[in-house]
Amino acid sequence: MSISKIRFLEAEGLLLPERTPAGYRVFRAGDVERLRYILRAQRDHFWPLKVIREALDALDRGLEPSGMAQGRPTAPTPEPDPDVALSKPKGARTVRLTRSELAASAGIPTTDVDEMEVHGLVHADASGHFDEHALRIVHAVSGLSGFGLGPRHLRPFRTAADREIGLVLQAVSGQPAAARSAAATEVTRLCLQLHAALLKAGQDG
Repeated sequence: MSISKIRFLEAEGLLLPERTPAGYRVFRAGDVERLRYILRAQRDHFWPLKVIREALDALDRGLEPSGMAQGRPTAPTPEPDPDVALSKPKGARTVRLTRSELAASAGIPTTDVDEMEVHGLVHADASGHFDEHALRIVHAVSGLSGFGLGPRHLRPFRTAADREIGLVLQAVSGQPAAARSAAATEVTRLCLQLHAALLKAGQDG
C-alpha cells in the first residue's frame, strides 16, 4: 500500500502511531495489526470509515476481534475466575483437624475458633473435627481480623451464604434426582461468580 494511504488513515484518526522527539512515526506491532484490520474491513466487508472507526473503538474497549459476526467485534467471553473454582486444587487432601490444630494452622488461640463457631462461621462435625472448608474460613477470618473485622462483623457472610444455599436448593428442586448434584454444583458456581464479580466491581468502582 502507499504511504499516502497510511497518512490518510492517520489523518482520519484510524491510526495513531507514536512519534519520536524528531517527529518520526513509530509503527509498532499493534499498529500494524490495526492497519491489517482496517484493510480487511475495507476489502472483505466494504465498510465505510465511520463503521471501521466504531469497530476500532470497540476493539480499544476490549471487545474481541475474533469470532465476529460479519467482522464486527463482539464482547469477550469472561475468563474463568480462580476465586470461584469449586474443584479442589490438584494435590489437595481431605483433612480432619482438631480445634487446637485448626487454631495453630492460622496462628490464633482456640478461643478465636470458639468465637467463629459462636457466630456460625465454622462448625465441627459429630466427632469434634473440622474440615478443609473450616481451614480456609479460619485463615480468611484471621486475615480479616488484621483489618479490624472480627467474627461478629463477618456474621453477615454466614447469613448471605445460607440465603444463597437456599436459592441453589430452590433452583435445582425441579431437576431429576440423578442430575440434581451436577446442577447444584453449576448453580453454586454461578452464584459464586456473581458474588465475586459484584465485590470486584464495587472495589473497582
